Amino acid sequence: RGLGDVYKRQLPMGFALEQNFPNPFNPSTTIRFSTKHADHVVLKMFNIAGQEVVTLLDGQSNSGNHAVQFNANDFGSGTYFYSLTVGKQSSVKKMVLIK
Repeated sequence: RGLGDVYKRQLPMGFALEQNFPNPFNPSTTIRFSTKHADHVVLKMFNIAGQEVVTLLDGQSNSGNHAVQFNANDFGSGTYFYSLTVGKQSSVKKMVLIK
């Protein structure tokens, strides 16, 4: 891994939502995302039926790389989806909680 790889990870190239880690998880996981510009950020979780179960973030965020810790102690095992919306861009990823 060269210096260029480290440089790319530190400077956000644009909007990106990464896969949570670990996945599957029990009981906590980390969701990482990056934004090129400061903007309004909304990060929500949905169950397999598409029902919103929790809002993890809803507010103004600076540009850069971000990490959100999610603790699922109050949730049952199953497949969930997390959605990130930054301005007019959005992305969805799947996560699996195994208890």
